[in-house]
Order: sequence, then C-alpha cells, then structure tokens
Amino acid sequence: MELDTRHPSGRLQWQGTRGHRGRRVLRPGSSTAHRQREVENTGGFKGCVQRLRSALGRLYGRVCILSLPAGSWTTLGIAAFVGILHWLHLTTLFENDHHFSHLSSLEREMTFHADTGLYYSYFKTIVEAPSFLEGLWMIMNDWLTEYPRVINAVKRFHLYPEVVVACWYRAFMGITNFFGIETKTCWTVRRMEPHHEVQSCEGMGDPAYFYVGVIFILNGLTLGLFFIYATYLSGNRLGGLLTVMCYFFNHGEATRVMWTPPLRESFSYPFLVLQMYILTMILRTSNNRRGNSISYIALCLSNVAIMLPWQDAQFILFTQIASLLSMYVVGYIEPRKFQKIIYMSMVSVILCFILMFGNPVYLSSYYSSSLLMALVIIVKRNKIQTLGLSELNLWLFQGCAWWCGTIILKFLTSAILGLSDHIELSDLITARLLQYTDFNTLLYTCAPEFDFMKLATLLKCTTTILLPVVVMINYFIFKKIIRGILCALSENTCLKKQLLNHGELVFHTAQLLVFAALAMLFLRLKLFLVPHMCVMASLICSRQLFGWLFCRVTPKTVIFGLLVLMSIQGCTNLQEQWSIKEEFTNMPQEELIQWIKYTTRPDAVFAGTLPTMASIKLSTLHPIVSHPLYEDEDLRARTKTVYSMYSRKSVKEVRDKLLELHVNYYVLQDAWCVLGIKPGCSMLEMWDVDDPSNAASPPLCCSLLEDLTPYFTTVFQNSVYRVLEMN
Repeated sequence: MELDTRHPSGRLQWQGTRGHRGRRVLRPGSSTAHRQREVENTGGFKGCVQRLRSALGRLYGRVCILSLPAGSWTTLGIAAFVGILHWLHLTTLFENDHHFSHLSSLEREMTFHADTGLYYSYFKTIVEAPSFLEGLWMIMNDWLTEYPRVINAVKRFHLYPEVVVACWYRAFMGITNFFGIETKTCWTVRRMEPHHEVQSCEGMGDPAYFYVGVIFILNGLTLGLFFIYATYLSGNRLGGLLTVMCYFFNHGEATRVMWTPPLRESFSYPFLVLQMYILTMILRTSNNRRGNSISYIALCLSNVAIMLPWQDAQFILFTQIASLLSMYVVGYIEPRKFQKIIYMSMVSVILCFILMFGNPVYLSSYYSSSLLMALVIIVKRNKIQTLGLSELNLWLFQGCAWWCGTIILKFLTSAILGLSDHIELSDLITARLLQYTDFNTLLYTCAPEFDFMKLATLLKCTTTILLPVVVMINYFIFKKIIRGILCALSENTCLKKQLLNHGELVFHTAQLLVFAALAMLFLRLKLFLVPHMCVMASLICSRQLFGWLFCRVTPKTVIFGLLVLMSIQGCTNLQEQWSIKEEFTNMPQEELIQWIKYTTRPDAVFAGTLPTMASIKLSTLHPIVSHPLYEDEDLRARTKTVYSMYSRKSVKEVRDKLLELHVNYYVLQDAWCVLGIKPGCSMLEMWDVDDPSNAASPPLCCSLLEDLTPYFTTVFQNSVYRVLEMN
C-alpha cells in the first residue's frame, strides 16, 4: 500500500515490498559478465571495539599533529580529505538503501517520491529537450503540472538547482561524446517476476546518476567546510576534528540527504554553512581590517545561494537577523558593522527577487520585513537614545519596536502583493503554537517530519556525548553573556568595549537556542540543530573559554579522551547505517505507470493523491491538476477538490468538481479511504474537521468501492491502485 509518509530521519517508506539482492539475471548470450554484489559481514560491536583499540595509538599521534597552529594549506588539505570521505559515506548509504546501480530507469524515477519526483521531472525535461534553451523554455511555460494553467515552474518552485545541474549534464555529455569517452555501462536484465526484460545503466552518463551524484558531491564537501568553519571558530584544528567526528557519530540525526537527495535543503544547506562561516569571520574581525569588503560581498552571494533553491531558507535567515539585532541592542556588535550586514542582506533579497522573475515571496517574508525594521532602528539610533529611557528599557523598546514592526510590515506587504493566503514555514509554526487546525495545515502537520521532536533524538545525542559537551560549553558562554549584560548596564565604557570580543560566541549560542526551539516544534528542523551542535562542540578547544583548563591539561589530551568516549556509541551508530542493505521495488506503481504510458492518450488529465501525481507526471509526462508543492492558494483549493474523493460529500458533487478541472482519470487508492499516519490524520478525520456538516454521511470512498455507476468506470486495477474514468 502507499501512504504519503516519510520517516522522520528522511528515509522514504517505500510502497510495495523489498526485493532480494540477487533478483537480477543476465539475458542468455549477453557479452557482459554479471558483476556479483556480495554483502560483507561487518561484524558486531565487539569487532568494532577491537578495531578501535588497534587504531587508538595511531589516532593519538595524529591528534598531536592536528593540535599544531591552524595553517591554511594543511587545513584545506584535511578539509578536502574529510569532504571526500563524507561523499563516499553518502553514496555508500544511498546505494545500500536503494541498490540504485541495479535499478531500471523507471525504478530510479520512482525512488524520487512526492515533491522530490516533481523536482527531478524538471531536470529530466531540460535534459531530454532538443536543446538547453528549449528545455528551459518548456519549464518556464509548463502546462503539465497544474493543467490547464500555464506556470513558470522556475519562479514557482525555485528550480535553479535543476537548471544548473541540467546545464552541467548537457555540457558533460557534449564534452565526453566529442572525445568519445564512455560515461555509462548498461546491462539488459531479465526479471524473475514479472517476466520481462529491463535495461539498467550505471555511470555519470545516466541522468539520474548524474543528478544524485552532484548532490552527494556538494553535501560531501559540506563536511569539509564544517572542518574549516569549526577550526576557525575554535582557533584549533582539533576543534575541526571534533566537529567532523561528532557529525559522523550523529549522522542519522544530522542529515537526510542520503535517503532523499533532491530535497531543497540538499542544495541550500551547504551554502548556509558557508554563510555562517563568513558571518563568524565578520563578527570576529575589526571593521577597519583590509579585505572586509570581500567578506561582505561573499556574505551577500552566499545569501543568494541559500534563498534561490529553497523558499523556507528565508525564515532561517530571519532568525539570524533576530539574533544579530539582540546583539546590536546589548552592544555585542558595532552599529556600523551591523548596518553593513543589513545592507548586504537587502541586496541579496533584491537579487533573488530579480533572478526569480519578480517572485513576490521574497518581498513579503518575515526576513525582508525584519531587514527594513532593523535598518530603521540603526538609522534612528541617535533619536532613540534621546528618549531618556534607562539602558534596560532602551533594549526592550528597540526589541519590541523591531518585532511589532516586522509583523505589521510582513502582513501589509503580503496583503499588497496578494500573498496573504500563501503558506510558509512561519505560518505552520504559528498554527502549531496557536493549536490551529484546518484541512490545509493538517496536510502538513500530519506528516512525520512535521511532528514534535521525539525524546529519542535527545537520547541519541546524549549517548554520543554531544549533548552534554554542548550544554557544558554553553554554560560557560552564558556566564560570559551574563557578565557582559551587567557590564553593558554599567556606565563603564571600557567594559562595554570588551563585549565586542565575544560577538561570535553570543551569535552561535543565540542560533543554537533558535534551532533548538524550531526542532522541538518540527522534527524536520533538527537537521539545523544537530549540525550546529557539532560546530559548537569545537569550542571545547577555545582558549577564550577554556584557557584556564589548558593551563593544566593539554588540548589534545581532552580531545582524545572525548573522541574515545564518543566513539563507543558513535561506532555503533555508523555500523547501523552501514548494515542497511535493501532494494527499492514498487511493482503496483510500475504497473500503473506502464498502463498509463501505453493505454491512455498523451493529453489525458489525471488526478489523485499528491505523491502519485508527481510520479505520473515524471514518468509518463501526462498532465496533472495537483501536486505536492501546494503552498499556493489556488493549488490548495484544487488539492481539496481532488481529495474530496476521500470525504463524505456526495458522489455527484465530487464528480462535477473534478470535471471542472478537466480531469479524465482519477487514481483511487483504497488504503487512503480509512488509514491514517497517526490518530487524527486519516483523510476522513481531516474532512470531518473541515466539513463538519457532512460528518454523519457515509464515506464516499467506501461507497465507490461497491458501486461506481453512473459517474465513474473502473479501467485499471491492481493491489494498490484503481483508475476511475470520468463518465
């Protein structure tokens, strides 16, 4: 059965069953020998401990080398090694979970589930078009995704990653074809069940391989950037090493790119890490230092790279402005420096607005509103200081003015630009805090990744010693912050100037608190919290915080002891990841797609559950009327109409509304009639919340299973899907 679910870790819950690893047999007479894939027994925990003991001596020696001052070339070399290691780790986990190298082209497309399938479909469109420009024109004038509307998909869905990767793929294929370089190897494979042959290709010449390969390279190198970032923050390469090991030991809680590569965060998050590294450098260095202008330009460009692929990134950047404004109010950041950061951030918003063809989302977000209000507070700081308020009241006044002004400005710009009903991450947070529910919010919050963070996540971070270390570090930072606030409230100018020396520490602590609060509300957002905790762990090497300790104990001894303790559970966590040996298969959906491709007209319009529609659009190129990216107001109305098949409304009313959308076929899934991911999240329960007037009526879906006439006709059926033709 198929349900629109995704495991909180990010791994998809595949429909159908998993095949065994040996299901492929070469066609008789094939000239290519079949390469056997054997699963090695990795051993138990005891074997892991034995290998760990044998490596401790070598590790201690390398730790001593890493404790030397952070030279640029050495740091870059280690970062490159770490990046390659992480890339190999990601590709191994992905291959183990999907057996991707042995899947047919159709099976690979089906692994891109729900919204990821929709994103990949646009990459496929550009790749298969006669030319790059024709493919770009096709997705900018897309009539298949919200039939019969024609939309600019690049503007609506933030598709710059797909455009860029497709451009790289076409260039790669053009160069390799020109020089006659083989880029993929293909096998013809005969399946046991059902009895037919498929082609399986492996190599960067395969579009799906290239697409996920670029994502894994980008996210693999991100860990190398983490090493550089943590080394700079802590002032010691030991801090970078500790961050890298914390990330590996808590890998399942820190990322989900290895399970669902095409998610927007897979493209955006690496640049967020870069942006926070640049921001840390800006906060630490003096305004008068040469080369500062390059840092501010880099900050602007990294902001653009964060926001272009992912709409929700604006809310994360908004939390940064909130942290920086708090620092400015207290005195942890110079007004001139903060003003430059605001200017560069505003330029980045304008650049995104232009590059996204005037997408009004960039102008109506909390982020853009907060920038304007922060600029007003900075520009008017002299007048604010003449109000005659005490220092503490002055802080409260500026904070309240910024917060209230941001909210008012956000709602005004949304109303003016016609985006008052556009759902964003901030709206879901508001709905969660206010306990507000309707059909649209339930579609989001019922998904496992939008659930509250589980206690198990904190326990996992505790068993790897990450959480205790971060709590201890923040205890010492809070002591400095409290002393700093008391200094700021005093009249001693010299003491106030000392606050500027701790700005980057305060910023990282503030962001940690924000990420922790967001992760508590939505499990999905722990993917910001856990990596940030890994970066914060590097501060155990900071002489600014623990100089008193390093007078008695050498840093390498502390780090070596911590790594030994962390590796006890961390080694087990890595073994659990490496032990995943599965294979994707979804025969019911494959049968459905094959039937649609070879039986229906190319212009036949389909409706159904959102994940299934994304797969149909990707693999058959048939028009659909709704899809998983339903933030738009009109699309949410369409989605409610499509999902009314699972309500208690009358069959005639539902059929007539579907005909208004020009639907020819409806893909009904029996399991959706009654099942829910959790209590209160079945389709019937959602509709009872949204449409209480029909709560006493029988479910329409169950009625259709018994009698379809005279409104629908069943034209295809298997164990999961039933295709109904409109009469």
